[in-house]
Amino acid sequence: MSRKTILVVDDEPRTRQGIKKTLETWSSGRHDILDAESAAYSIEILKKQKVHLLISDICMPEMTGLEMLDTLKKQKQDPVVIILSAYSEFTYAQEAIRLGVHNYLLKPVNKIKLIEVVEGALEFESSRERIDMIQRVVDHKLVDLKLEAKKDDSPITKAIKYVDDNLSNHLSLNDVAKHVHLNSSYLSVLFKEQVNMTFSEYVTRSRLQLAKQLLINTDKTITNIAEEAGYGTSKYFIKLFKEHEGLTPSKYRKLIPFEG
Repeated sequence: MSRKTILVVDDEPRTRQGIKKTLETWSSGRHDILDAESAAYSIEILKKQKVHLLISDICMPEMTGLEMLDTLKKQKQDPVVIILSAYSEFTYAQEAIRLGVHNYLLKPVNKIKLIEVVEGALEFESSRERIDMIQRVVDHKLVDLKLEAKKDDSPITKAIKYVDDNLSNHLSLNDVAKHVHLNSSYLSVLFKEQVNMTFSEYVTRSRLQLAKQLLINTDKTITNIAEEAGYGTSKYFIKLFKEHEGLTPSKYRKLIPFEG
């Protein structure tokens, strides 16, 4: 599991410091454990840095834990949340779960239960983060296009299928035009009209989509992925990938490590 930031929010110093110390001992330096004495202060912390797991008391002066969660949602902040609740506040804890809180702990907090719930929350956060990243991998324009292409048997549909089946090979407009029995100039115009992107743009996007899938779903080398995606040299592939994705294939892979 990668390094995470955990924020403990409670206006009671003894409870807050006790939870923080327990987590620091359990973490042994693997994660960053922060604390805040109020909901307002915790909101300021989240504005400045990413917090993966938020552990917060419900009843605090000035702003309650639930009010804080509502504010964070409005600010598009979405850490995994564990709520701390006394028995008398159990109804609030139930409401918090309806608001999307991952779990809750009853006070006084049991150390073993705390660690168990925190470990589960961090696993949930990692899996949610991976799913979010995989969603970003998908080129939705290509997906919609391929779904639409399945509905007919036009020359453009055949051209798309030919490209998809030959991404690892050399692909030229002339090759595809011959395959679908059209003049290359006419195919170029028709492709742009019906697909709403140029032939070369479609090939590039399809190859990069394949490369991204290979990066996150296999442990193949960058060189092998470049070849499989139809690029003669890994140097050119890395340059093109960075131009389109904003980072190198290696750094991209680290965002969503292969779980094979």
